[in-house]
Amino acid sequence: MAYSPRLKDKYRADVVPALQKKFGYSSSMRVPKISKICLNQGVGDAVSDKKLIEGAIKEMSTISGQKAVATISKKDISNFKLRKGVPIGVRVTLRGDTMYEFLDRLISVALPRIRDFRGINEKGFDGNGNYTLGVTEQIIFPEIDIDKVSKIMGMDITIVTTTDDDNEALALLSEFGLPFKNQKK
Repeated sequence: MAYSPRLKDKYRADVVPALQKKFGYSSSMRVPKISKICLNQGVGDAVSDKKLIEGAIKEMSTISGQKAVATISKKDISNFKLRKGVPIGVRVTLRGDTMYEFLDRLISVALPRIRDFRGINEKGFDGNGNYTLGVTEQIIFPEIDIDKVSKIMGMDITIVTTTDDDNEALALLSEFGLPFKNQKK
């Protein structure tokens, strides 16, 4: 039998029936899905130190399990000493099995490692069913060796769903096990 990620199986077995019952969908095809997860890390100090981008690409690739790419500035901003075409960040987009694997590691390993963690905020929805969560330290991921980290940086994790309704997206992510703060048990 072919390998299937744990959360992908959970989606088919538990999440789809639960959301179908909750929202009264007639078909399982109407149940929202997670279409992709985008990781983004701004490295503002990379304007002066080019090695920071290489380190950030390596760390982001290790965290996501997929090659990260540098984001390039689009215009000159003199106040920030920024030139057009200079790498200033790192991003990676996860889809399919790697997306489910990352989400599983985020929920079960990385989020509980945050200091004084009491849950994630429900206010991160954008009005179109997508959820963005900010992480202040990349060292919460177990793949990162703390001794080799040159600079502690945060990142944004955006979970893109197929629904346009924030309530449906909140229910979907709650069923997956994302620990929201004011969750009703």
